[in-house]
Amino acid sequence: MTREFSRSRASVRWIGFKTIVMREMGRILRIWGQTIVPSAVTATLYFVIFGSLIGRRVGTMGGVDYMQYIAPGLIMMSVITNAYANVSSSFFGAKFQRFLEEISVSPQPNWVIVFGYVGGGVLRGLLVGAVVTVVSLLFTHLSIHHLLATLAAAFLTAMVFSLAGFINGVFAKNFDQVNWIPTFILTPLTYFGGVFYSIDLLPDWARAASFVNPVLHMVSAFRYGFLGTADVHVGVAFSIMTLAVVVLFAIALTLMNRGTGLRD
Repeated sequence: MTREFSRSRASVRWIGFKTIVMREMGRILRIWGQTIVPSAVTATLYFVIFGSLIGRRVGTMGGVDYMQYIAPGLIMMSVITNAYANVSSSFFGAKFQRFLEEISVSPQPNWVIVFGYVGGGVLRGLLVGAVVTVVSLLFTHLSIHHLLATLAAAFLTAMVFSLAGFINGVFAKNFDQVNWIPTFILTPLTYFGGVFYSIDLLPDWARAASFVNPVLHMVSAFRYGFLGTADVHVGVAFSIMTLAVVVLFAIALTLMNRGTGLRD
């Protein structure tokens, strides 16, 4: 009896998780002009301007062609922004439209709800990342040196920023607050995260300061998967990403259990 009850409970939780993820995926595909196309267009502009025009003057960076060097960074930038934006906007939308209350009173535990929304963010981040990868192949050659490192870096990064987006969605009281963190925190961290340059070009004090930026570790770990080189220690980078996932999930679950921001 106990075993059957456990199986039934696990089945109910799986259905709840799958339902949230499928809803998120349907939303992503339904408004593909807003969720997928902009990143492809932006990546194309970056490759044309920074890669083709400026890249000719730069030559090589990190021992490889500049276009090839920035490609992993642009892919990771699209993963970061889309994973974050999907969860923050979707969760706040659920609060704004008042149907989050129906999910909250369902028999699903809060950790399933968190994982459901985060799963949607991860899917969008990886989907858009795959699209930008295809765009990258139109401009440069990419060969994967370490497939497992590439996939793990992309997945963990999508997890980190999906959880961060979830926390933003919990605290946001209006749509302006949903955009504050991406505008004033996420964008600077991304641009100073080694997407367009190697930190070896920086003076000593700036190079030391760059190691505090978590995005640098994520981009470097992802670039290591493609090029086999990184600006940081890859083991440390993966440790930081894993720790960030654990800490952010604990924070998100605590906020859900307390009902923070859900009754405003």
